[in-house]
Amino acid sequence: MFRRLTAVTIVSFAAIALIGCSGTPASEGEGSATESAASGLGLVNEGTLTVATEGTYRPFSFHEGGGTGDLVGYDVEIIEAVAEKLDLKIEFQETQWDAIFAGLDAGRFDVIANQVTINDEREASYLLSAPYTVSHGVIVVPGDDDSITSFEDLEGKTTAQSLTSNWYELATESGAKVEPIEGWAQAVQLLQQGRVDATINDELTFLDYEKNEGPSGLKIAAETEEAGEQAFAFTKDKQALADAIDGALDELRADGTLAEISTKYFGADVTE
Repeated sequence: MFRRLTAVTIVSFAAIALIGCSGTPASEGEGSATESAASGLGLVNEGTLTVATEGTYRPFSFHEGGGTGDLVGYDVEIIEAVAEKLDLKIEFQETQWDAIFAGLDAGRFDVIANQVTINDEREASYLLSAPYTVSHGVIVVPGDDDSITSFEDLEGKTTAQSLTSNWYELATESGAKVEPIEGWAQAVQLLQQGRVDATINDELTFLDYEKNEGPSGLKIAAETEEAGEQAFAFTKDKQALADAIDGALDELRADGTLAEISTKYFGADVTE
């Protein structure tokens, strides 16, 4: 680190000397303090934060107007606010999820902003920011059903679950019978029709549905003790960038920006 700072200092003195020779006032020369700070972040393109995101993952990263409009979403707005705090331009590279970490490893972008869940395996391979999304698993039931208030109450009940999801495993571990489904919309339909007793899913899925589709007649009956946490992901050599983004997230949390973006998309603060 000392050698890097020394090199930057030498370059700065050289730049000042050239400015003096050319007769250009120092105040009009290149190299502001912000630019000097940004140059130590190891960005793919100097002065620009290059961000990987799917672009098809509503409400986190998607295009308005059925895919033809601007790139928007919860993750998109948060990383845009971070880039603004760091005085960086931002460029999104839309990438399919199954290739997104390979692209990061290859140095195609600086950071992934796509609801990357924090777990031991990822922490061993990547740097992860402070979480900007915190979400529990929840049991969703009809609004007039008070028979289920805990996961123990699922014993003998029927839940609607995708057979490939973690929620399927939790349902069966809780003693529930499972009605196989393809997705959340089908689970809602079966609940509203009274054909199943409950469904287990991510809290964000329920909040997003209620926010965009209106009252469903359903409610959250219970939630998991542990919450899933999502973060921005970086390669291990991007510690300076990870630290800078953590600092920006702290400021955005303190000034209410994170809560404001969260409420816009979910009707609640899911950032902590």
